[in-house]
Amino acid sequence: MVESLAALAQGFAVAIQPLNLLFALVGVFLGTIVGVLPGIGPALTVALLLPITYKFDPAGSLIMFAGIYYGGMYGGSTTAILLNAPGESASMATALEGNLMAKAGRGGPALATSAIGSFVAGLIATLGIAMLAPWLVEIAIKFGYEDYFALMVLAFVTVSATFGNDPRKGLVSLFIGLALGLVGLDKLTAQARLGFGVPELLDGIEITTLAVGLFAVGEALYVVSRRRHEPETVEPIKGSIWMSRSDWRRSWKPWLRGTAFGFPIGALPAGGAEIPTFLSYSTERRLAKDKGEFGKGAIEGVAGPEAANNASAAGTLVPLLTLGLPTSATAAMMLAGFQQYNLNPGPLLFAEKPELVWGLIASLFIANVMLLVLNLPLVGLWVRLLAIPRPWLYAGILIFAVTGTVAAKPSPIELGMLALFGVMGFFMRRHGYPIAPVVVGLILGPMAEVQLRRALQAGQGDPLVLVQSPVAATLLALALVALVAPLILKGLSRFRRAED
Repeated sequence: MVESLAALAQGFAVAIQPLNLLFALVGVFLGTIVGVLPGIGPALTVALLLPITYKFDPAGSLIMFAGIYYGGMYGGSTTAILLNAPGESASMATALEGNLMAKAGRGGPALATSAIGSFVAGLIATLGIAMLAPWLVEIAIKFGYEDYFALMVLAFVTVSATFGNDPRKGLVSLFIGLALGLVGLDKLTAQARLGFGVPELLDGIEITTLAVGLFAVGEALYVVSRRRHEPETVEPIKGSIWMSRSDWRRSWKPWLRGTAFGFPIGALPAGGAEIPTFLSYSTERRLAKDKGEFGKGAIEGVAGPEAANNASAAGTLVPLLTLGLPTSATAAMMLAGFQQYNLNPGPLLFAEKPELVWGLIASLFIANVMLLVLNLPLVGLWVRLLAIPRPWLYAGILIFAVTGTVAAKPSPIELGMLALFGVMGFFMRRHGYPIAPVVVGLILGPMAEVQLRRALQAGQGDPLVLVQSPVAATLLALALVALVAPLILKGLSRFRRAED
């Protein structure tokens, strides 16, 4: 505990440097904007910024990306409340009561409890990161090759099973990413693989090109294909934006309960924000004194889920920083941000670059304060952003995507791959295949392959070496359960529907 607080104090010394404060401010501002704009999430924004930040200071860039992540979670509630259009699945529970409050003329208090609840949850959860991370690092240092391989298998399965509605489609997306990860030089023998005689492919597929193509270009093409659908109507803010004394009294307990749901579930490899937000919503509905108010705009139904959402976002940084495992699309993009500076999150990073890791954690506290200051007074500005015509918005995104990719790696081959991945992203969205597992497969696939081959070399080719370690056996068993359970549950629900 004392060592963690001392390291955190050193992190604050890094985070309060003027340039890093500027990066944090830019990150939270951009994150809030993209959270507010429907259809644009923090993952897409980080993907767009990756190509133009590769020459920046690593600490500053990562602080900005973390600010975008936190800001996107804050801003997503504005769209959910005023448009009834949650930009991310984690904001769906907020939209249930938040939009009803907006229609009843209480959009201001709904946005206020959302912002303050996010602030409270973010502070508590960030403190949880600082306390929990060193403990997990101590465990991870003892991992062998087979343990790391098993951990990555668990990450593959859980990411594939939790993204999207169909685990099988998630697995297909994952295997696309794993196949792309094979392109380039073999990391152990330096033999060329799947290069097809193209010199640019010997370095492998660029993570930034894949991410920008799938997230930005694919999203733009998908939005264009749905232009004829009904336009969204913004609920205007009526009355005061401030919460009444009654609103405060009804909100503070849901904020704390939401945090208690969000952080531990977000920190699990198979966590995510959807489960804690809906758990928080159902809990507040069950505990409400006036149950009839739920379904008409209950402030508890906004306060709890929004706190759970932000606490979960902080929780996902625990496995990312300590084990190098991304459990959300934005965490996968942040992992790509680390790797573009040749940094691999995990226990060694805490030993080799403590000032960077603890500076990043300390910056999250500062980002939370900045977000509260930005969100409450500037709600009117965020609402005006919703009026930006979609064609202008996505035309700008396409221009930014192309110029960023060309600036990072000026090559016709790279531009062609950007277009190819954009078309692939469009068809994946059209047919319900999740995007994040592709990125995770490309990032973690080569690392998993190296760990597997080293484990087999150490065991002289005996495959049983992969299950001889208790840690590896447990992790592989958990991966099997995570793979089979969604398929069984889906089969049971189909069987019940057939019987009915």
